[in-house]
Amino acid sequence: MAGITIGPFVLPYGLLALLGALAAALLAGKWAARSSRIDAEPQIWIVVLGSLAAARIAFVVLYHEQYVDDPLGMLDVRDGGFLAPAGLLAVALATAWLARRNRNARTPLLYAAGAGVAVWLAAALVPLAMPAQRLQMPQITLSDLAGQAIEIKRFAGRPVVVNLWASWCPPCRREMPVLGAAQTRHPGVTFIFVNQGETPETVRSYLAGESFSLDNVLLDPDRQLGAMLGSGALPTTLFFDAQGVLVEQRMGELSAATLTQRLEALRQAR
Repeated sequence: MAGITIGPFVLPYGLLALLGALAAALLAGKWAARSSRIDAEPQIWIVVLGSLAAARIAFVVLYHEQYVDDPLGMLDVRDGGFLAPAGLLAVALATAWLARRNRNARTPLLYAAGAGVAVWLAAALVPLAMPAQRLQMPQITLSDLAGQAIEIKRFAGRPVVVNLWASWCPPCRREMPVLGAAQTRHPGVTFIFVNQGETPETVRSYLAGESFSLDNVLLDPDRQLGAMLGSGALPTTLFFDAQGVLVEQRMGELSAATLTQRLEALRQAR
């Protein structure tokens, strides 16, 4: 379960789970505070924002080397880089601290924290409870920029990262340098850049204008590959193990840190 697609855009499942947990926390806290006429919303927001900050900071610390060349990237949470255990620990500590300081707000805080964590954990368990789907690398033939037919299955036998992109897509453009650099740094992983729906001239012009030198740039004029894998959103990045089994599907922009995180998981799946 990767997310909800709205045209070419996507709401990642993790973001939806987070928004659901936030809504549950606020509603439960307000309901618990209503009978005692206590305004606990400021304290609830402290817990929520503190836990998000802790989860982000923990992720940045773990992958700090990836932010050396882009320090401002630490603030760009669009990449989805959070460590849930750190966030959950922050929820527990912040709730305990605020409840001790303000006894009147103890019940609303506990209700809010309990509801938020319960919804988040339930959302995290849903994919685990669903039947496992071992999607294989599709049997599809595309073409390269020279017009030569290329069968995707030919790349099996080693880990493969397939990026679905288009030149008109802003997050695709932002993450392209990250993927291009990773292609050079990780020679044991094959990176394939499958353009969705654009002409060879458009793709060549874009790559030349941005001075990108990428291997394995393929054209998918009818967007068949995304349809086969149930993804119509851009960008989408697919991670296949050496046996050609889909290990993970990331909808949305990748940063150097979140790409490193997923490449680590891909190597462990080998």
